[in-house]
Formats: sequence, structure tokens, C-alpha cells
Amino acid sequence: MRRRAKPAATVAAALGILLAAVGCATEKPVPQPTPSYTSTYTTPAPTAIAPLRGTTVPAGSLDHASIAAKIDNHPDARPQVGLEKTDLLFEELVEGGLTRYVAVWQSEIPDLLGPVRSIRPMDPDIISPLGGIVCYSGGQERFVTLMRKTPVYNAIHGQSDTASTFYRTPTKAAPHNVLVKAKELLAQHAAITAPAQQFAFSLDVPSSTAAKDGRPTAAINYAFSSGTRGSWTWDPAQSAFLRAQGSGPDLDSNGAQLKASNVVVLRVPVSNDKGVPKTGMIGGGEAWVSAGGGTVHASWSKASATDPIRLVDDTGATVRLAAGNTWIELVPLAGSVAFVAPA
Repeated sequence: MRRRAKPAATVAAALGILLAAVGCATEKPVPQPTPSYTSTYTTPAPTAIAPLRGTTVPAGSLDHASIAAKIDNHPDARPQVGLEKTDLLFEELVEGGLTRYVAVWQSEIPDLLGPVRSIRPMDPDIISPLGGIVCYSGGQERFVTLMRKTPVYNAIHGQSDTASTFYRTPTKAAPHNVLVKAKELLAQHAAITAPAQQFAFSLDVPSSTAAKDGRPTAAINYAFSSGTRGSWTWDPAQSAFLRAQGSGPDLDSNGAQLKASNVVVLRVPVSNDKGVPKTGMIGGGEAWVSAGGGTVHASWSKASATDPIRLVDDTGATVRLAAGNTWIELVPLAGSVAFVAPA
């Protein structure tokens, strides 16, 4: 006798029961909720680049003017006050084969700076791009007039507006003894704005153009005249060049040797302005930039009194200084410079 086929509904029902049973056997646990995640990330404080040093600083911390000063470099003026805190320092030829400095502070303002001396004909071209304040003790009327025509506040010894901030220290003999209360002077001119960035910078010493692409340099020897010579020696431990002049190390007022992250040598023409040497700053010429134990050959140019100095390497690329302080040696064409390779 033939069996009857089971109805389709019956088969489907049986199959459903079987699948349900299998599903029950392989059913996975339901995930349980985990505690909510709490982030520990905090937004970093905003930063800015120090315009004259290239270092990273808290945003808004350097929203103030720069102070430039004509600093005496006569042996009787040494050790000078505040040079270890400069952002930029220009060494220039003056009468008698001696040199003086245009020193510039902005990242760190010392309590005192000096001794300050009189202005010279090239100083307006050096200082004008910075704006800010310039301190000096006077000078020939024609040079003071030139300096007063710049976009820089002139703080001059002996004037009523500097009576409380300039004074003669008893620790040195005149005329090498005029000091400036720099922080107090800056506070009197809080409305003057910060300077524009003057050079291109790398983030640190190893990434600077000279450290990456330059020739290894153990020392830089230079001469402004037969009587004024100096040198810079690379110190890997301090990642800086150490300064010497005359017969020994050049010391600051605390007894430490002056140093620089960058040493920039510019070969410059020097003319005679009625008996006063005048360094030519408008134009251009040969340059060398040293940082990180290396030196790269370059060219410098400056289009006008208010333009900053531009540095490019031999390929035409902008030279990037190391983040840090810079000394600019304005070596006359009649002077000399030599770079010593490591032994």
C-alpha cells in the first residue's frame, strides 16, 4: 500500500522546530554595555614663534616692542651688561679700528643693559626694520637726525624722557658707564608693537640650513682691522659657538663666555663719512651662515632701510637659521674671515 506524502505545511513546521532547536544550541551571549569612555586629552596652550629668535613661546607672551641699543665694545666697557640675553647682535667698525655693537632684545628683556654709546651713520639702516626702541648716548647731530627720522622711538641719554631709566654706574669710568633700566623703559612704551620676523628659522639647531648642508666648522676667525680680531669656536656640548676677542674668551657680566646659536658673517663695504666709518647696509654681498657646527656659503641683500636682511644659499634657497640667538659680524671688505675645519 502506497504511503501518502505528508502535507507541505507539516514538513515546514517540522523544519522550523528543527532550526529553532539548532539556533538555541548556537545562540551567542548578548554583549553587555561597558562603562562610558572618558578622554584625558587636553587642548594644548596656543603657541607663537619668537620673531627675533625663532623659538616657540606661549602665544601673546612677546607682544611687546624690541629694544635695540648702541653698546660700547671698548676694553674699558667690558664686560658689558645684558649681552647674554640678546636675540640679535650686530658688530660694526667704528673709528680707530675698534668695533661697537647694535644689540637687540625682545625674547628676554634684562633688568639692565649697557654701556650705551653714541649713534653711527649705519645704525638707522640696521635698526629701522625692527621698529621698537633704540637706546644711545647721543652722537653727531647729523647722525641723531637720521636716527630720529626712522620708525623707531629714540631713547637718548640726557633727555627728559630718559631721566628715570638712564644713569651712570660708579663701577665703570666715563664715558663707558651709561646703563639703561631696560624693563622700566619698555614699560613706559607699552603701546609700541612687536617687531616683524627678521630671518627664516628652523625648529631647532640640527634642522638649520648650516647644520644640514654646511661644511663642518670648528672655528671662525675674523678681523675688522689690524687691531680688532675675534673668533667663534664650536662647542658640541653646548650646541653653540663660543666667542673670543682680543687675547681670550669674551665674557658676560656673570663671568660666562658669550655664545651664539648662529654666527652670520656679512662682507660689507665701508666708506669714510667725514672721518666716521660707514658700513654700507643697502645692497648686498657675500655671506656665510654658521650653526650646528656647520657653515654654508650664502649671499645677503637688503633692499631699503626698512627691509630686513635676506639670506640665500648658492642655489638661491632661503637660509634657515637655527632657533636661538644670532650674532651678525659686519666684516669690512678690507678685513678678513676664515673658517677652520675640525681636526
